[in-house]
Amino acid sequence: MISIAGRPIGPGHPPFVVAELSGNHNGSLERALAIVDAVAAAGAHALKLQTYRPDTLTVDADGPAFRVGDGHALWGGETLYRLFERAHTPWEWHEPIFERARAHGLIVFSSPFDPTAVEFLEKLDVPAYKIASSEIVDLPLIRLAAGTGKPLIISTGMASTGEIHAAVTAAREAGCAQLAVLSCTASYPASPAESNLRALPLLAALTGEVVGVSDHTPGIGVPLAAVALGACLIEKHVTASRADGGVDAAFSLEPHELAALVTESERAWEALGSPVIGPRASEREGLRFRRSLYVVRDVRAGEPVSAANVRSIRPAGGLPPDAARDVMGRRFVRDVPKGTPLSWDLI
Repeated sequence: MISIAGRPIGPGHPPFVVAELSGNHNGSLERALAIVDAVAAAGAHALKLQTYRPDTLTVDADGPAFRVGDGHALWGGETLYRLFERAHTPWEWHEPIFERARAHGLIVFSSPFDPTAVEFLEKLDVPAYKIASSEIVDLPLIRLAAGTGKPLIISTGMASTGEIHAAVTAAREAGCAQLAVLSCTASYPASPAESNLRALPLLAALTGEVVGVSDHTPGIGVPLAAVALGACLIEKHVTASRADGGVDAAFSLEPHELAALVTESERAWEALGSPVIGPRASEREGLRFRRSLYVVRDVRAGEPVSAANVRSIRPAGGLPPDAARDVMGRRFVRDVPKGTPLSWDLI
C-alpha cells in the first residue's frame, strides 16, 4: 500500500481514480477550470496535469525524426514541437488550476518532464509525481523526482522488463519509499485488444509494488477489467466534451463517463471478495427456500407415498429432492397434514 495526500492506495482500498487534464483545455484556462469542476462533481479522487513546455521536450525542428508518422490516427504528420505547443498547459495556469482542484477537495499533482518542471512543482507543493511512459528511460529524471521523498507513479507503456526494473531500482535507490507502477499501452487511442491486462499480476510480482492502469482505450471497460486483475489506481484522460475536439479528446472520458468509472470501479473492487466457495452471509434467508420433499395434500396412515401426495417444492426443511426415488411406494405411518416437511419418521 502507498498513500498520497493521506489517501491510501492498495488492494485493501477502493481504486484511486485519477483524471488526466492533459491538453483538453484546448488553450483556454476557463475551459481547464471547468474541467476541474466537472472532475470533482464526477467523484474522481485526483486531478493530474502534465508540466512541460515545448522547449523542455524537444526542439523546433522539421526533420522526419521530429514528425509524427503520417499514419497516426490523431496527429499524423505534425511536428513534435507544434504538437506540444498545442497540448501543453502553460505554467502560469498551474497555480489557479491547483487552487481550484484543492478547493474541491481533489488531490492534484503532475507529470514533470525535465528538472525545471520538478523544481517548479516543488514550489506548488505537489503531493506526488507521475513519470510518463516515454520518460521511463530517463533515469536521471526518475531519481530527481524520487529524491523529493514524494510518492512516485511510473507508467510502463512501451517498456521492457529490463527497463521497468531499471526505473524501479533508480526510484528506490534515490529514496522513493512509496511507488506505484502502471500498465499502459502508449498508443493514442489504444485498442482494448492490446491492453494485455493478464500481465498485471506479473507486473505486481516483477516489481513488488502497487499496480494500476493508465488507459487510453475508449470507454471504461478496460479499467474495470483491470480492477479484477489487481489494479489499485486508474488514470484516464478527461474532457468536457469529445465533440469539442482537441489533441486528446478522441480517447478521453466525458464527465458522466468518469462518474460511471468512479462508481463502477468501486463496485468491481467490492465484488472481488475472497477466494472461497460457499453460501454468503446474505444468502442465509435464501437457504430456507431451497426445494425439499413436502407432503402436498392431507394423507391417512397406511396410504402409500406417491407423486400425488409428495413433491419437491420450496421451502427447505424436508428430505432432499433426490430422496424421492427412495420414498415412493412406502407407506405413511400416521395421518399427515398438507404442508408437512417429509421426514423418515413419517413413513
